[in-house]
Amino acid sequence: MGQSFRKRRSWNLKDRKVSFTLNANLTTFTGQGDKAASLSVPRVHPFTMLTVEGQTQAVLSQSSHDKLSLEGMVVQRAECRPAVNESYMKLKKLQMEESVKPQRLSQRLDKAVTNNFKPVSNHGINMEYEKKKKCEGRMVRAEKQVVTDMLFAAFEQHQYYNIKDLVDITKQPVTYLKEILRGIGVYNAKGSHKSTWELKPEYRHYRAEEDEEGEDMKTE
Repeated sequence: MGQSFRKRRSWNLKDRKVSFTLNANLTTFTGQGDKAASLSVPRVHPFTMLTVEGQTQAVLSQSSHDKLSLEGMVVQRAECRPAVNESYMKLKKLQMEESVKPQRLSQRLDKAVTNNFKPVSNHGINMEYEKKKKCEGRMVRAEKQVVTDMLFAAFEQHQYYNIKDLVDITKQPVTYLKEILRGIGVYNAKGSHKSTWELKPEYRHYRAEEDEEGEDMKTE
C-alpha cells in the first residue's frame, strides 16, 4: 500500500500549524464534462488547532486480552478544514450545479419509437393459456362402458371423489361424466364429504367384503 498522505507540523509556540497533504495519485478528479476536466483536487488541507476546555478526554488502547491501558490525555483538538482557494471554490460550484440538475429530462424525438413497448390486444402468455384451455376442453367422449370401468377402478382406490378429480382421471367432459355418475353413483350435497361422489350401495363391493369379514369374525 502506497503513501496516501503526508502530515506537516510547525511547533512554533506562537503559531502551531498542522497540514494534511494528499498523495498526488488521489487528487485525480473523475467528474464528467469540460468543466470537470479543467479542475484539480486540492492537496493541502490545514488543521485548525483548538483547546479542550471544560472536558476531560483520554486516549485508551485495548490489548488482545481486552485489557485497557491509558496512553495519555487530550489537551488539543484538531479539525481538518479545506483550503479555501480558487480550485476548491470551483469544485464546490460544480458540486452545487450537479446537485440541482433534474434526475429526468424530457427529450424531443424526431420520430416515434415503434420497436418496443408497442400495445398489444393480448399477450403471448394469455394466448398460450387460452389455447391450452381450448384443447383440454375438446375432450372426445369415450364409450359409456369404458368410462364406467374407469370409474369403478377409481372408486376401488378411494371411496369419495370430487368431479374435478374424476375429470382428470377419465379425461371426459363434465356433463357427459355427470350423466354416467348419476347411474352408478350418489352425490353428497352435505355432511363431512360434501360436494363429492361415491358409488351407490349396490356397487360398493368393498362394503360387502367388509360385511362378510365381520360375519366371519362373529362365526369364529
